[in-house]
Order: sequence, then structure tokens, then C-alpha cells
Amino acid sequence: MLSLRGPLFFFALFLSSLMGCVFMLAPVLPLMVIAPRMYRWITHRMLATWLTLPPALLELLLGVRVRVWGDWFEPNESSLILMNHRTRLDWMFLWSCLMRRSELTLLKICLKSALKSVPGFGWAMQVGCYLFLSRRWMVDRSHLSNILKFFCHIREPVQILLFPEGTDLTEHTRSRSDEFAEKHSLPKYEFVLHPRTTGFTFMLETLRQGGNLDALHDITVAYPQLIPQTEGHLLAGQFPEEIHFHLQRFPVASVPEDSAGLQIWLQDLWKQKEQRLQEFYCSRPPGFHPDMSQNRTQMGFQQAPDCQRVKSELEAEGRVWMLQAASLLYWSVFCFLSCLSLWLWTTVRFYFLLVAIFFLFQQPITGGVEMMEVACHRLWSREEKVEEKVE
Repeated sequence: MLSLRGPLFFFALFLSSLMGCVFMLAPVLPLMVIAPRMYRWITHRMLATWLTLPPALLELLLGVRVRVWGDWFEPNESSLILMNHRTRLDWMFLWSCLMRRSELTLLKICLKSALKSVPGFGWAMQVGCYLFLSRRWMVDRSHLSNILKFFCHIREPVQILLFPEGTDLTEHTRSRSDEFAEKHSLPKYEFVLHPRTTGFTFMLETLRQGGNLDALHDITVAYPQLIPQTEGHLLAGQFPEEIHFHLQRFPVASVPEDSAGLQIWLQDLWKQKEQRLQEFYCSRPPGFHPDMSQNRTQMGFQQAPDCQRVKSELEAEGRVWMLQAASLLYWSVFCFLSCLSLWLWTTVRFYFLLVAIFFLFQQPITGGVEMMEVACHRLWSREEKVEEKVE
């Protein structure tokens, strides 16, 4: 049976991201040159405003239930978030988790470079200074170095999401992971892929050397029922009934400092993640329903009852509900007024066309809006150094 839920969901995301990019983000782009700190402050909060919309659509309108267990993020801390890549959509579902345990203004995601050119989504992610990877290490190493050093220089908290597995879990990628395991005498995994350590160690060492890393957060995501593997599944209306997240926080001082130690640490972490997921999926009876009674200490995902924890969880859920409701209202009105303006006024249509041309043609020339911001930061840094010498 054909479902309109998927097409309407993607249409709402595309329209809101496109209109938000054109009418909210584009007008503040000149601040990148004349007031970079103000530019970052404004754009981060504009982007966070949009990031509340997908969770609102998923939870309030589509009935997706989100369960979060484990540690919390500390306020205003810089962290590297490590997450298993079960589906191609994990990064979008993570926003529901962060709304409950952190804040969306700090998030940066490592993504495929192909997503950079997508109108609306890709343009906004460029403004958000996300990390786009080509999967060619010699190219990615230089790009990561520039972006990560930029994050360290501006001395602002940042949370960077990295999928150490490099790709989502499928039969094909699992077979490749098994081949890697046989070659290196490692155990074969069923619920995760063996992590790649090169990018992880480079990012951690760069952030630590730059003094902009407080902790690492390991997040394990699991889907008790339906698992939408690709965007096509969501387009067909196949949304997960429930999503579970387990968080574990590691202070950066507790993590090894040498590359060899970091590789072993990450491999051990993924071994624990495999065990946690194995217990999660294998202990659930057929026809499991989330409202049924279950072991509170099961799978490491759930915790024993604690009055203070329960109170914090209830307060977080109430705050999330209000934010999501406000997000639905705001973006509905904003998109309606944006479309109405395009319909009524020629000057607005002309402005829309200019912005679209800018985003389409600046990328091949500059490498993306995020690289323009890095260049502006370098220019301002040089001017500040010259002023200090003169004084």
C-alpha cells in the first residue's frame, strides 16, 4: 500500500532547509568577513533551530519513540562522538538523542562529500562547517587538518560526530569486515563492523594537541523493530517504531595518548559495543512490544530506577516536547510566508535566484562556504597579530 508519509516527510525537510538557507542563513553570510564571531554565533543557532524539526516530525507526527540511556554530556564541553553506523540515517536520528542529553548548536558531522552539493541540506551543512570526506585519505587528511585546527583556534566548544566504521552495516559491508577480521586474526562481528582507526586517531590527536577536546562519547544505536536502512525506506514510509541510544562518556585524560594505544582502545570499545548489541537483539522475544515489562538492567541500555535520574528524564522529555512543538509551529509559518513572498514579489524571486547561483558556483571556486570561513579566520588572525606587534 502506497504511503504518503515518506514523501511528505522529505518534502517538509527539503522545503524548510531550502527556505531556511535562502532567507535565514544567506543574509548573514557577509558577517563572515566583517564580524566572524558574530557570524558563528548566529549561524550555529539558526542551524540548531532547523535541527529540531526532523525529530519533531518523527516523534510528534510519525510516532517514533526514542529511548536514551547512560551518561549525559557536560555543558559546553568539546567532545568527539563515536557511533556505530547501523543505517545510512543514524546521523539524523541522533538529533533526537542530543535534544535530550546535549545541545544542537555544537554538533558537527563527518559526512560524504557528495552531500555537500545537495540544495538546501548541503548548503546549510556548509554554513554549519560540517566535515565533508572524499574517502581518499591523502585528500581528507589535509581537509580535516584545516577544519580541526580552525575549531581549535576559535576556542569554542564543538561536538564532532564520527562513524569509525566508515559505512553503514549491510550484508556486503559485513562480509568485507569479516575478510578484514580473518586477515588480522580478529573476531567476526554480527552487529557492528570493525572500526577504521586512522581517521579516529588523527582527529583525536589533532583536537587534543589543539587543546579543544574534553571528552569522548561512545553512542550505541539500536532499532528494536523496523530498521530503515536507506533514504528509500523512509521515502516508502518505513519509519522505525522505536530507537534506542546508549551513551558512555570518557574524559580525554582516560584515553591513551599514543596512536597504538588509541587503536587498541577503539577496537576494545567496538568489542564491547558488539556484545551490548548482541544482548539487546538476542534477548528480545518475537513480537516484542516496547510497553511490555522488561529487565531494567538489560543490555546496558537501561538502568536501575533512580529518583533523581527519573526526574531528570521527565524534565528533559517535557523540554523536548515543547521545543519540538515550537519547531513545528515556527517552520510551518516560516515556510508558508517564504513561499507566499516568492509568489507575490518579483524582487524576492530575484533574490532567491541570486542566492541559488551563489551556492551553486562558489563551491567549485572556494571549496565550500566552510572553507571561506576558515580563510576569513586566517585573515582576521593575521590582522590581530599585526596589531599586537604594532602595540
